[in-house]
Amino acid sequence: MHSTVAYDDVARVLGARESAVHPAEAHGCLCGALCARRDYACAEWLDEILPEGDADGDEQAALGALFVESAGTLAGPDMDFELLLPGDDTGLELRVEALAAWCQGFLYGFGAAGTARTGLPQDVREVLADLAQISQAGAAGSDAVEVEEGAYAELVEFLRAGVQLVYEDLDALRASQPAPAAAHR
Repeated sequence: MHSTVAYDDVARVLGARESAVHPAEAHGCLCGALCARRDYACAEWLDEILPEGDADGDEQAALGALFVESAGTLAGPDMDFELLLPGDDTGLELRVEALAAWCQGFLYGFGAAGTARTGLPQDVREVLADLAQISQAGAAGSDAVEVEEGAYAELVEFLRAGVQLVYEDLDALRASQPAPAAAHR
């Protein structure tokens, strides 16, 4: 499944609102929180990524669609989840920067959701450690562009599968949390 929400659309919304949050980081934050919390609401995410928290109609539509799509694909049985990253027409250095920002955002969202790292399944702890390492990534500067492109694609696929693993492995944790309160947006 290809995402219906474009990276460039999210970047425009965040830029228009003068958010200091990188678009990929914003999506990582969302996914980290969705993995850790049963009751994570779109309003909470907007408070994290927008200076004033609220979004106008068009902004709400784009960000709300990303929230719903991300929650649905993580919970869905088809392994359709995708990271929100710049397209392949963007230079590799910027895509690697976005990938690192996505990982930083995921770790922030996961931690801010209040999930203690103790008692987590070993697989989850390993993915979180990998995310921490990838969050420090930079372009290697190799002469072999196709090698770097291949490595980038492998990292993206590794993260996509790893995040789905985290979501599935924490299903019991989320199920043990109180039922979501009525949405306030």
